[in-house]
Amino acid sequence: MIKLCVLAFIIALLPHAVQASSQTYGIAMHGEPKYKADFTHLDYVNPNAPQGGDIKHAELGSFDSVNPFALRGKAAQGLHLVHDRLMRRVWDEPFTLYPLIAQRVDIPEDRSAITIHINPDAKFNNGSSITSHDILYTYQTLMEHGRPNMRRIYKLITQANIIDTHTIKFSFGEGYDQETAMIMAMMPVLSKSYWSDKDFDSATLEAPVSSGPYKISYVDVGKRITYRKDPHYWAEDMPINKGLYNFETVTYDYYRDDTIAWEAFLKGDIDVRRETDTANWATFKSGQYPNIQKTAFDHGRPVQIQSFIFNMRRPPFDDIRVRKALNLAFDDIWMNKNLYYGQKKRIQSFFENSELAAPQSSKTWSPPIATNIRKNLRKASELLTLAGWETVGGKRINEINGEPLSFEILVQKNDHEKIALNFISQLKRLGIDARVRNMDSAAFRDRLNNYDFDMVAYHWTSSLSPGTEQYQYWSCEAATQNMRWNFSGICGPEIDKIVKAIPHADNRTDIITLVQSLDQKLLNNITTIPLFYTPTDNYFYSDSIAFPRKAPLYGPVLETWWSTKMPANKNIEQ
Repeated sequence: MIKLCVLAFIIALLPHAVQASSQTYGIAMHGEPKYKADFTHLDYVNPNAPQGGDIKHAELGSFDSVNPFALRGKAAQGLHLVHDRLMRRVWDEPFTLYPLIAQRVDIPEDRSAITIHINPDAKFNNGSSITSHDILYTYQTLMEHGRPNMRRIYKLITQANIIDTHTIKFSFGEGYDQETAMIMAMMPVLSKSYWSDKDFDSATLEAPVSSGPYKISYVDVGKRITYRKDPHYWAEDMPINKGLYNFETVTYDYYRDDTIAWEAFLKGDIDVRRETDTANWATFKSGQYPNIQKTAFDHGRPVQIQSFIFNMRRPPFDDIRVRKALNLAFDDIWMNKNLYYGQKKRIQSFFENSELAAPQSSKTWSPPIATNIRKNLRKASELLTLAGWETVGGKRINEINGEPLSFEILVQKNDHEKIALNFISQLKRLGIDARVRNMDSAAFRDRLNNYDFDMVAYHWTSSLSPGTEQYQYWSCEAATQNMRWNFSGICGPEIDKIVKAIPHADNRTDIITLVQSLDQKLLNNITTIPLFYTPTDNYFYSDSIAFPRKAPLYGPVLETWWSTKMPANKNIEQ
């Protein structure tokens, strides 16, 4: 009866038109925007933050391009500082946009089109005005040469009409949903006069004409890139920018590996570091480095769902009893204590750490806790026997064909390899022959894209406003098509109905209900062995850096931070 009610609710959602005002200041994916047209600054900034000073970040690897939108080349970090977008996303709401280059937008109730009214003051950093011709050129260029996610959305446009110099309308065709207008409103704007005689689809190190708060001021290819504030930035005084972009220069230094980057930070060559290594975080002694501070920031976004993913297209993982048994053999308590200093939490949901997670109950499966690993292994052994895997000479053998229970765990990270090796030691006690293979990035990606694995250590990422990506993660179609993200191969009519309904949900209550229902079905199918997550965003930083007291919903926003190396008469109230 409960299933029928849920399905009826989902089906009822599908034909509904999305409600939106014809003229809007901000656009919310669901519900009403938090900020009104007369707001003075975002709640998570310090509007009195001093301007000036420098900040240095560390990045790993290298770069060979300053074009973040082309497929060729590896783009440098920080290029979001150079390119403004039509509307700005904020981080204290699930998914809401506010005017920037676009002074306002018009959207019909069914969100089948978007008309963009350009701010007449909007300019590129060479002083030229941003016009509807630049927006049309950007759309055409990114539809042909942009990244796959851009091309997919931009190809939903059936008409692009320039109304006047500062107005352009895009109409959407078959396949659009409530999110399409949102994604179009986040489009960056390229200068047509600058790019029209250049090869867009290539790596470049020439600083482009752009419209953001910073300009590229120095490039050492693969080693360093520095951005300097544009003193003539057209949107400097807009409320959406108040308290943001406070440093005079922002630098990204590149290092070969994280060990070297950590040493550079300790020496003072780097100012801020987001710490993902629990050993560094747990063992750091502040007394040894009096100029270094640390803060753990709470947030409310879904965390990345790191998991050992079963390929349910293949035996033995097409049998849920085997999947249950292997979850029982996972010693999460020992691993958290010995690998992570007890600082991590076990993932319990595909939308962990958010209101989208299914409520825990007797009707929702949750990963077993290894408070008594011996007891868990006994239960696992019983399940394997029921599934037709008997023990012969200490080995698990299929009672029908005599084949051993054997599989490979594919990993890319050393951290995952450590977890896999401990897991394998428990599987041996069950007579299971499991092996771990740590592959380089290219080979791993090839196997992942082609679903060529038994079990793989990987992840899914969702936001507080799930949309069309959920179809790519969980639908039957995605399960049969390579280079999607349905790694487990899960396929079911109820799940398909939910993931099709999610992008069409009318309001926040509906989206929460749908996603929690999806989460419950994913959990009950036991598609993974969930791993661990850090419940906070952990940062080390120089004592010359300050930030607002409270981080927004999505976590700390470094563009709101500032330098304390300022004259004493500056107001730096937080």
